[in-house]
Amino acid sequence: MNTAGSSEARAEGAPASVRRSPLRHPATAPSAVLAAGAAGAVYLYRTDPHDPGHLLPQCPFRMLTGLLCPACGGTRMVYDLMHGHFTEAWLDNRALLLAAPYALVLLGRWAWEGLHGRRWRPTLSPRAQVVVLAVAVAWTVARNIV
Repeated sequence: MNTAGSSEARAEGAPASVRRSPLRHPATAPSAVLAAGAAGAVYLYRTDPHDPGHLLPQCPFRMLTGLLCPACGGTRMVYDLMHGHFTEAWLDNRALLLAAPYALVLLGRWAWEGLHGRRWRPTLSPRAQVVVLAVAVAWTVARNIV
């Protein structure tokens, strides 16, 4: 029996519309990220990260080195933004606060494309990658000097 011929016969006899898992739909991943973000925001809104003793993740970089990473203060920054404390959010993490609108635009675009059945994978040029890395390193050094 010719296996190639039998696989061709199976392919020809297959239904025109192949069932795809809902988990493979382009909107699944952005929807899951948005749902997780919303759940985290609800928890964070009622949990002040400025007070110790809450169930909030600790920065592994800071635990290992004692230094602030580029994202340290991000949780406090989001909490302060949700409560309208813009000056405190600025003091928590300036670089992350400035980058947040760009990240939200990327998330919105990802969700929009997914809801319209299209996969979207943004790319950064090598030059942009170097710029992002340089800004992160400079911010890390600057905030740990003080």
